[in-house]
Amino acid sequence: MSQDILIRSVNWIGDAVMTIPAIRAIKKGFPDSRLSLLVKPSVKDIFKGNPDIDELILYEDHHRSFSGPLRLASELRKKGFSMAILLQNAFDAALVAFLARIPERVGYKRDGRGLLLTGPVQYNNEDRRIHHIEYYLNLVHSLTGGNQDDIFEPYIFLSLEERLSMRNLLGELKRPILGINPGATYGSAKRWLPERFAEVAGWFIKDTGGSIIITGSKGERTIAEEIIKKLAPEIRLSGHMKNFAGATSLRELINLISECDLYLSNDSGPMHVAYAVGTPLVALFGSTDPGLTGPRGEGNIILKADVDCSPCFKRVCDNDMACMYGINSEDVFLSLKKLVPSKRAVFFDRDGTICEDVNYLNDWNRLRVFDALDCIRLLKDRGFLLIGVSNQSGISRGIVNEDFVRAVNSYFIERYGFDDFYYCPHHPDEHCSCRKPELGMVHRARVKHNIDLKGSYVIGDKSDDMLLAQACGAKGILVKTGKERSSPYATKIVENLKEAVNFIISDGA
Repeated sequence: MSQDILIRSVNWIGDAVMTIPAIRAIKKGFPDSRLSLLVKPSVKDIFKGNPDIDELILYEDHHRSFSGPLRLASELRKKGFSMAILLQNAFDAALVAFLARIPERVGYKRDGRGLLLTGPVQYNNEDRRIHHIEYYLNLVHSLTGGNQDDIFEPYIFLSLEERLSMRNLLGELKRPILGINPGATYGSAKRWLPERFAEVAGWFIKDTGGSIIITGSKGERTIAEEIIKKLAPEIRLSGHMKNFAGATSLRELINLISECDLYLSNDSGPMHVAYAVGTPLVALFGSTDPGLTGPRGEGNIILKADVDCSPCFKRVCDNDMACMYGINSEDVFLSLKKLVPSKRAVFFDRDGTICEDVNYLNDWNRLRVFDALDCIRLLKDRGFLLIGVSNQSGISRGIVNEDFVRAVNSYFIERYGFDDFYYCPHHPDEHCSCRKPELGMVHRARVKHNIDLKGSYVIGDKSDDMLLAQACGAKGILVKTGKERSSPYATKIVENLKEAVNFIISDGA
């Protein structure tokens, strides 16, 4: 049944990122409903472009005045919401929904607001000993009947224009680019030592020939400048670094992190942004617990010293920062080296690119591999990984059996030497993070195989494949063996796979 649902967001960057799976679960549980998110301006950019959200309603500063809740409730009442789902724990969140006369109001029964809720979800201290992503999902699952097996990873949607603009801004820096976030809003107890950040930054530049960028808020610019001062003069003057602390909006910061090849951060809002945009991450934990707020997804590395007083969850340390001193520079640098991209890949679409597009391949008798496919072994001889990335919405439509898709993909691995094969089983209306041209499949491959996306290629027969290439920084080659004959996003347009392989070889392979 279609409803107008109001979701009350949370107020901090990290927590906002960790609510994204819950919002996706709400959309899945109420697919025909219109979702409006009530959000503070300071975190609205986390949700910009998210296809699960139909409207962003800003919770402005004037709504915090004595009469502010009444004015906000009046504004919300006019929108005719049938349900409010309160991800924020505050009493104020329930009060505004109550005053807005929203008939169904769901939230955790805590902070003295139980009587204001029509659907109070029981809360106990154990609920805050699970990861915050599960904490928010539990609330939604109590309403939709979902379960913890139905978990989505946070994913921030970015436009191609945003990606290209930020990539151009960083264009003069040599890759790989390491992003460093030395601050943490919660307090100094979460901050690693500036001299150690500087030490790691210097080693990284000398070892890789790459660059570093420093991120942070205006209030953290002093920390960034301290790190820069501790760098050797030849590093400071080399043109291998930029300081963006205090110089970006939140949306610009998100795009900046997405363009890094890897990221080093304390437990902070930017740390959560990093894994939500798919940037490989080394996360440093001291006073807090990675079991509650650690990065999600594969390939991220968490470093935490084994000291008795951690986690203490204090803003300011009263034990000489033992937990942060316990993380040494060598361990951090060696962890980063594991994430430095070192391999190039060629990503292949499947139907229409390496085999005929027969409109939902669901039978072995309909599989017709292109004769030129054997030539891709020339790419392996030159050190490229061969990775398949295929949209398979026929699975969600009930047309194609998922086991059959896996079997076909395995055939290409065994017969033609593909190193891996990924597929998206979702319907386009689900707006998932893995359906091309979104980067979910490519990000998984990057982490597993240590792929340098900027040195890679995408071969496909559709504009979505070329958009994928543009989004991840690879070169896109459109083959005219499928449904589309041209694309404005292609680096090169060729007749067939053989020409695509020849182009890659001549391009410097």
